[in-house]
Amino acid sequence: MKSVRVSGTEHYAEEAPDLLKRYETISFGATHRSVMHLIPKDPCHVLDIGSGTGRDAAGFAELGHRVVAVEPTEEMRRGAIALHPSRLIEWLDDGLPDLARVLARHEHFDVVMLTAVWMHLDEQQRWRAMPNLVALASEGGAMIMTLRHGPVPPGRRMFEVSAEETIGLAQPLGFRCVLNQPAELSLRQPGVTWTRLAFLKEL
Repeated sequence: MKSVRVSGTEHYAEEAPDLLKRYETISFGATHRSVMHLIPKDPCHVLDIGSGTGRDAAGFAELGHRVVAVEPTEEMRRGAIALHPSRLIEWLDDGLPDLARVLARHEHFDVVMLTAVWMHLDEQQRWRAMPNLVALASEGGAMIMTLRHGPVPPGRRMFEVSAEETIGLAQPLGFRCVLNQPAELSLRQPGVTWTRLAFLKEL
């Protein structure tokens, strides 16, 4: 099947060897401490979008959850599979905003995770993507994401996205915001800050 080409992934292939080292320098638990209470204790079904090095997918798998890990950059996906082999992780070549291959599976997920992903979508793509995220979440399920604010690295495609816009897109579609706070991510960069958002899909 032909590989998915996703805008926003420019230069990740070339930088994959370095990123596969850098992104693994802080643990899943430390990164997501503030939202762990939203993740079911019992084994559940997780969708990790923009999985990168596989750190988050592996963290979910270590907790006993089944994970569909979506990563459109082949070099990142291949490296992540080597770093985090697990029978609980299924890797998929797909990406936002359409997530066509995930949607074609007609599955629902108890947790939808987007770590450092949403800022790669322009305004039109964000409008297209949000209904797909809602469609993929189980009733009562959680969507957890981080928003990046600050200067864009050379060669990268990123956009400034506010918490207010994101909540405004999500809530009319059935995602109730339950967390909106500053976040600390592993790679500290001058002038860059992060916001963590979490939503629950209304029953």
